[in-house]
Amino acid sequence: MAEAKDDDVRTTALEEGRDERRDEGRAAITLKVDYKRLNTFFADYTKNISKGGTFIRTTKPLEIGTEFVFVFTVPESTHDNLPVRLELTGEVKWVVPESDATAENPAGMGIQFLFKDATERDRVHLFVTDLMRSSLGEHLAAKLMSR
Repeated sequence: MAEAKDDDVRTTALEEGRDERRDEGRAAITLKVDYKRLNTFFADYTKNISKGGTFIRTTKPLEIGTEFVFVFTVPESTHDNLPVRLELTGEVKWVVPESDATAENPAGMGIQFLFKDATERDRVHLFVTDLMRSSLGEHLAAKLMSR
C-alpha cells in the first residue's frame, strides 16, 4: 500500500458543501478492508458505503482525525470474475468504542474519503455506483444514488 503524501491536494464531501452523512445514499454492503496501523496490518469489513465514506467494523478503531490509506477488496467483479481492489485515503470522523457497541450499532469507525483530485473522486463515485448496482439491483441503487 502506498503512503499518503502530505502535499496532496485533497477535497472531501464536507469541503464541497455537502454533509455526506445526510446527502449521500448509503448501501449496506460488506467489503473487506485492509489497512496498516503501527506497522501491523489489519483486515476488517465495512458495514455500509456511500460515495463519500464508509463505516469499518473493528474493535480497535483508529483515533478521530487519523488519516490513513486503506484498500477495499470486492470478491469478484463483472470483469473476468477477478477481485477488484481500490486503494483510498480516508479520515476517521467518529468511532463507536467496543464498550458502547450494540447489535444495531457495532464497534468501528466512520471514515470520510479524502480525494486527491476530481478524477479520483469520480473514480470512487463510479466504483460505489457499480457496487450498489451489482449488489442491490438497478432500481434500489438508483433510489439510493438519487439522494
